[in-house]
Amino acid sequence: MAENEHPEDDSLPPAEDVAVEETAEGESAEEETQPLSLEVKIDERGACERHVTVTVSREDIERYFDNEFSDLMTSAQVPGFRVGHAPRRLIEARFRKDVADRVKSSLLMDSIGQINEREDLSPISEPDLKFEAIELPDEGPMTFEFDLEVRPQFDVPQWKGLKIERPVREFTDADVDEALERELARFGKLVPHSGAAKSGDYITTNLSFVHDGETLSSAEEEVIRIRPALSFRDGRIEDFDKLMVGVKAGETRTAEAALTEDAPNRALRGQKVTARFEILEVKRLELPELTPEFLASNGDFESEAELRDAVRDNLYRQLEYHQHRRAREQVTAALTVSANWELPPTLLERQSEREMQRAVLELQRSGFSDDEIRAYENQLRQNSRVEVARALKEHFILERIAEDQGIDADADDYEQEIALIAAQSGETPRRIRARLEKSGGMDALRNQVIERKVIGLILSEATFTEVPFIPERAEASAIDRAAGGGVSAIPEAKPEGAAAKADQDKDSEETPAP
Repeated sequence: MAENEHPEDDSLPPAEDVAVEETAEGESAEEETQPLSLEVKIDERGACERHVTVTVSREDIERYFDNEFSDLMTSAQVPGFRVGHAPRRLIEARFRKDVADRVKSSLLMDSIGQINEREDLSPISEPDLKFEAIELPDEGPMTFEFDLEVRPQFDVPQWKGLKIERPVREFTDADVDEALERELARFGKLVPHSGAAKSGDYITTNLSFVHDGETLSSAEEEVIRIRPALSFRDGRIEDFDKLMVGVKAGETRTAEAALTEDAPNRALRGQKVTARFEILEVKRLELPELTPEFLASNGDFESEAELRDAVRDNLYRQLEYHQHRRAREQVTAALTVSANWELPPTLLERQSEREMQRAVLELQRSGFSDDEIRAYENQLRQNSRVEVARALKEHFILERIAEDQGIDADADDYEQEIALIAAQSGETPRRIRARLEKSGGMDALRNQVIERKVIGLILSEATFTEVPFIPERAEASAIDRAAGGGVSAIPEAKPEGAAAKADQDKDSEETPAP
């Protein structure tokens, strides 16, 4: 048998089964913690990009081989020898190739760990390391390279004493009437209408988006409310109400829509597509009566007055959201005025869903309807690069202030946020937490908590001028589709309860919130 062939009963124990024996007063322990003699070259390729070249000395390579072989001496099975009694030279000859991958892996992990400890890099992603392409040479040092995304270096801007405008409003009975109608619409029924459609009605339509004769995406029996605009993930149709007013079942209407520069379908970014609406039915919304049974089953209200008080409270909760958002916009504008560093496109693309998730969590806790959240999602997607770049720069600055001021999230913060989301969605806190943990949303929740605390600190040092708050009216219907295709649905973007309710509503001809 050739010397480099392994007989069937040769056995190299797996890495997890090879235990390093305890040593007295740690001669081996000292070797284990001995730092590597690394040559590290770091090239700056942008504010958030570093290219790292690492050279590991031959002495370190041999030391790691020696440690592996020392471990194998007590466990390797070699024909003709009892376990633990084979000559070291024979073990080295038979198992060197098998041990090489372990040595390479350990050297890479320890090298990166040492670089993280000793170099001021502040990584925000895992190293782009291609393990299989890295060679462990038989002679001489080992060299490997990787790209790394890092937090940009900058001076913390002055955040004390900012001048902030705060929107304020006393909500009237008319405001409550309008909000109550929107709330009741969640429980309303769509009833068929035989005549022509008017603004505010609903259409059931087979919808398709076409470009150069090719159908890019389509949906059957999509229910859409007739409003001044129709928003989708990667574009928008203006004057949608003018297009649809007067339409009847059996008719077809078409419109042009320009895809955004951030559309998932890269080949069609900025181009126009044709939307084709085959009208199946026109419907109108019939609101439920405020009977004692309805009040009891939808919020356990004892009277209409109690329901109206709850609606008014929700209006003030949404006002708090708008106050926070407006303050945050002003804080961001002040803090990022000198943040002119470029962010790599890969980072922006990877962080887009994280920012989407953070924004949706903020809207959920503030009592906004699923339809309002969907419209905001579409707005973010249509301007994703600009919005994500702004949000990331803001995040880096707020994160630095949090570190400087010792601000972090604790268990009570998580419980409070989850309880607020659960209260608005109608789900249990336990289910909300489970979904967030499964989807990786707890990290987004932590960022949200810390950033809100930092914003609160900044605002505590600010001076305010009150300005009137004018509620935004719903001007657009929103559908969760990309006209240009090239994207799949992301269920984590909204609560399970909302998605489940939407399916249930469609079956029972109830409508989502207008």
